[in-house]
Amino acid sequence: MKAPERRKAIINLLLSKESPTPGSELSEKCGVSRQIIVQDIAVLKGQGFDIISTHNGYILQKSPLKEKVFKVKHTTEQTEDELNSIVDLGGTVVDVFVWHKVYGKMSAPLNVFSSLQVKQFIEGIRAGKSTELMNITGGYHYHTVRAESDSALEQIEKTLSEKGYIAPEI
Repeated sequence: MKAPERRKAIINLLLSKESPTPGSELSEKCGVSRQIIVQDIAVLKGQGFDIISTHNGYILQKSPLKEKVFKVKHTTEQTEDELNSIVDLGGTVVDVFVWHKVYGKMSAPLNVFSSLQVKQFIEGIRAGKSTELMNITGGYHYHTVRAESDSALEQIEKTLSEKGYIAPEI
């Protein structure tokens, strides 16, 4: 994993936790030494991420990243293209959720931000381990997407719309 991708992974890990994340956990998940993590944290702070170090680990106080929720609908065969369309434009697919008429909101964290992670996700689905959450709502589902700017989110929305993945408003 190269430095920019690793730093994106660190941010996603910190954003997905409500408690401090130990540096040893970050180094294990990223496959680098603790010293590299310390250097990455310093670079991220320089980029505007409000990361504080505590005796229990790192906490991301405030992120300069932008987020938007997209309501989408597509087939299982289109899932890989949908996810790659987002990550290829610099987005992170934070989660997937559906609104079930009986159970209410059902969600799952994804934190997918690279084509390799998309491939691994699709392989897991194709291996028959489970089916996608969207299958219980006829293909309708939502993704929280995170990106570095509003313009990146606008480009992601435009691309998803052009491909017919944005669900029509009811």
